[in-house]
Amino acid sequence: MSARTQSSEAPHRAGFACFVGRPNAGKSTLTNALVGQKVAITSSRPQTTRHTVRGIVHRPEAQLILVDTPGLHKPRTLLGERLNDVVRTTWAEVDVIGFCLPADQKLGPGDKFIAKELAGIKKTPKVAIVTKTDLVDSKRLAEQLIAIDQLSKELGFEWQEIVPVSAVGDQQVSLLADLLIPLLPESPPLYPEGDLTDEPEMVMVAELIREAALEGVRDELPHSIAVVVEEMLPREDRPADKPLLDIHANVYIERPSQKGIIIGPKGQRLKDVGTKSRKHIEALLGTPVFLDLHVKVAKDWQRDPKQLRKLGF
Repeated sequence: MSARTQSSEAPHRAGFACFVGRPNAGKSTLTNALVGQKVAITSSRPQTTRHTVRGIVHRPEAQLILVDTPGLHKPRTLLGERLNDVVRTTWAEVDVIGFCLPADQKLGPGDKFIAKELAGIKKTPKVAIVTKTDLVDSKRLAEQLIAIDQLSKELGFEWQEIVPVSAVGDQQVSLLADLLIPLLPESPPLYPEGDLTDEPEMVMVAELIREAALEGVRDELPHSIAVVVEEMLPREDRPADKPLLDIHANVYIERPSQKGIIIGPKGQRLKDVGTKSRKHIEALLGTPVFLDLHVKVAKDWQRDPKQLRKLGF
């Protein structure tokens, strides 16, 4: 029997894999690397991810749907509590859990807290993913691999695999997919061929604007930016070969004093946010975009249930 005939008889697999880890462990970057396109926003600041973004990896023999959760952390606000609830709900619904641990940081209380929670999830296979391996030498990486193996033994469970990867250097990213796929159930594809995410376009556009805004204000502004896209409408009276999409979005901050920071001198910073995000939005949607941005104050929105609902949390 030829290899081709054998492979065609192998059952198709499809299912959900969830990446967890403390904030800034490289989960979003890894999701984007596996999908091969930007579906999750990334930032050097922790607590960037606020939605569970599903990235879809298509292979002839399988469909791997990645659920990128917010980082589990000790919450200081109502938003923080809700983000942690999202993580735990997601864990209960996936076929395999990937625990992301950065190679360049020793295991800390946050990692042990998450590992302890994972130990309580008996049936779901767990894979330890050592991220950011491009930042360490082989000795440091070996020490981290031993520490991660030891951690599971102390808590009374076994990793299905321990996989070192570098999403930035594209090292072992494909291998990680190879190791996750056999852990998925036999199933026909769950999403159409070509779909890379199931996030609504308006949510992804809002996230791209928020990513650009975070980049612009760096350490000046606390992590209190939310973006809501109010409408996305094709510009009327445009010829078919020159379409233009009008996008109207509001950038929300928590205090009036933050408004000047995000707008910048003579509006330059907000203009930069618009320019950077528009490029990514046009690449995502495949059409020219006119982006209309406004900055608004939603007082202490991270702690206010009414404001959180309005902003989509």
